[in-house]
Amino acid sequence: MTYQETTEYLFTRIPMFERQGASGYKEGLHNTVALDEHFGHPHRNYRTIHIAGTNGKGSCAHTLAAILQQCGLKVGLYTSPHLVDFRERIRIDGKPISENYVVDFVERERNFFEPLHPSFFEVTTAMALRYFSDMQVDVAVIEVGLGGRLDCTNIITPVLSIITNISLDHTQFLGDTLEKIAGEKAGIIKEGVPVVIGETTAETKPVFDAKAKDVGAPIIFAEERPEVMTAEPSKDGMMIYETKHWGRIDGELGGMYQIRNTNTILHAVNQLTQTDILQKYRNDREGLSDAVRRAFANVTKFTGFMGRWQKIQDCPTVICDAGHNIGGWNYISRQLKNTTCKQLHIVFGMVDDKDINHVLDLMPTEAKYYFTKADNKRALPEDTVKRLAISHRLTGKSYPDVHTAYQAAMGNAGKDDVVFVGGSCYIIADFLKSLI
Repeated sequence: MTYQETTEYLFTRIPMFERQGASGYKEGLHNTVALDEHFGHPHRNYRTIHIAGTNGKGSCAHTLAAILQQCGLKVGLYTSPHLVDFRERIRIDGKPISENYVVDFVERERNFFEPLHPSFFEVTTAMALRYFSDMQVDVAVIEVGLGGRLDCTNIITPVLSIITNISLDHTQFLGDTLEKIAGEKAGIIKEGVPVVIGETTAETKPVFDAKAKDVGAPIIFAEERPEVMTAEPSKDGMMIYETKHWGRIDGELGGMYQIRNTNTILHAVNQLTQTDILQKYRNDREGLSDAVRRAFANVTKFTGFMGRWQKIQDCPTVICDAGHNIGGWNYISRQLKNTTCKQLHIVFGMVDDKDINHVLDLMPTEAKYYFTKADNKRALPEDTVKRLAISHRLTGKSYPDVHTAYQAAMGNAGKDDVVFVGGSCYIIADFLKSLI
């Protein structure tokens, strides 16, 4: 098979939640355990960091990977979903897995895994864990796919666990309350393994506390120990942080929501100095601070990260962001409302399992809207999005695809305007593909 044929096989022949929704989701670890045994438990050959949470997983994972790279380590990074190319999910030192490895893995192993009827994510996780072992990484940063307790990444025993935050998302799988969702995410907390919690609520903190005490895991609540003292956006779209112990940090990833992520990341780095991963920096704060500052300022260069308050161009300013649930839009909407421009244009669409009405209620009423849908079975039809938006006093036209909607927005935008593209990862994926 060619690489294109192989990825098409992965996308269409095995269940894929991101394309199919509930029918592509498989609960439980039976297949994962079988695959892990078949490959000889490859994740035991290197150290891992495990990251769960409703929002911020990707930003934290990529930034931590960049920091570890700048500390001289060979770093694997496993994230989801991809935006343009499947290989984005599996990287080493920012470089995507090779096409040949993907093809060879599927051709060599399909006779074993096909009888298991695994999900897309189960196969992809097995591929990532084996690839990192074959390439002899020092450490791998592993992002949870969905939930935590029953996610197929949860076979690893990391040196550090991180849970960024909890909000209502994927309630059909994880539960319809913050407590239930926190319980699923807390499933990644392992016996004796430190865990950093980025943000809590009155409902979620007791859940994390109880789980950590039950398994004897040291727990750090990052929000109770603020490292970020001030944060301001710069003219070029970066975030400028003044921190308690790290000095000034220039963060390439824009977006006000990155303030909480940055606080979480800095606490995670502190914890890693207590492990053999960053032990050599335990008494070299200056050296570690330099690595941290380089990483924050160059995340996309070092890891290939895309789609988080990403500026595409100036005059007019074009920004895209993959935030796709209430937790993410609580931050995005505030930033959009504070954006200085002559006119704000928003290209927008969502998928059918999100609370679109709550999101629409957060969006600026003065913007011009271009309602659209991604090339995905889960995407809400553009006319449905428009109809719902009208009830929230949002006005605009509907377009059959993201490229057409974006072209319409650009045709109407003046040089002092801002065009924002967002609403789902799949909207951003279609948008970025249209720019190639």
